[in-house]
Amino acid sequence: MKLQELSAALGCQLSTDAEGAGELEITGVLGMEQAGEGQLTFLANPKYAHKLKNTRASAVLAAHPVPGLPTLLSKNPYHDFARALELFYQPPRPAPGIHPSAAIAATATIGENVSIGAFVAVGEHVTIGRDTVLHPHVVIYEGATIGEGVTIHSHAAVREFCHVGDRVILQNSAVIGGDGFGFAKQADGTHYKIVQSGRTVIEDDVEIQSLTSIDRATVGETRVKRGAKIDSLVQIGHACVVGEDNIICSQTGLAGSSILEKNVLLAGQVGVSGHLTIHEGAIVYAQSGIGGDVAANSRISGSPAFEAGDWLRAITAFQKLPEMLKTLRDLKKKMEAFTEK
Repeated sequence: MKLQELSAALGCQLSTDAEGAGELEITGVLGMEQAGEGQLTFLANPKYAHKLKNTRASAVLAAHPVPGLPTLLSKNPYHDFARALELFYQPPRPAPGIHPSAAIAATATIGENVSIGAFVAVGEHVTIGRDTVLHPHVVIYEGATIGEGVTIHSHAAVREFCHVGDRVILQNSAVIGGDGFGFAKQADGTHYKIVQSGRTVIEDDVEIQSLTSIDRATVGETRVKRGAKIDSLVQIGHACVVGEDNIICSQTGLAGSSILEKNVLLAGQVGVSGHLTIHEGAIVYAQSGIGGDVAANSRISGSPAFEAGDWLRAITAFQKLPEMLKTLRDLKKKMEAFTEK
């Protein structure tokens, strides 16, 4: 694809002093350090601009012209990088049809243009919408409903009576609607399993990465709302609500009945103790421990977590505690000596 064609496809203005730059043939998209001749790179964060001095890319996506390099001017370079990437690579899509080794219950309803791979199991009274892809070894339990344009990768499972909306992506070994962790302690000290009678609902345009578990509710439902993106190795406990357009990063855990409102971001290894609300727009930094409600649009860190600016000052002071303790002891000695006099 010529650079001027790529510019038109992305709706980006081509800004360059180089004659004939629009005729450059672009064969792919890569990062600044990996890109070579014939490839497009991108600059989303200005702090990495110095790396462009050494790039071998033929052109760049950026918010402002880059001297000496043909530039596609973009108001959102990272978004347009993603769009450009789609022009050069599309994941393989299996052809529509049902593999002979798949086990499909007679009462299941399968929509048009669905692809069901080898050794897939689809239970009784399941509904699968049109244009959905079930890769090999996917398991859909009885009574589950799967929307349109869904992609479910190998070894993922959707449990009984759960709902998956339209255009959802479930990566490998994700589990939707596994039993919530609920037990009642008996008089003899043993644990009695509480039936997890609720379900899990995944709304439209959600992506859930590999080895993540979204538990079903004891009663009622666990819900992941529209547009949320959940990384690998995340645990969402029973009766939680994950809000619209949330980002939840790897190794985060939500205990039961945690409520996350819209546009919440949880960085990696965040622990949420449950029965609390993280309000709209909050950002929780990595390895934080959340034990209570979090205010809207706040930035918090630490364990137990508190306001991020205060946490940064506190952690800076923490490193100086040995020096401060020595100073305090010296002052104490001087005061004692002054008192004796």
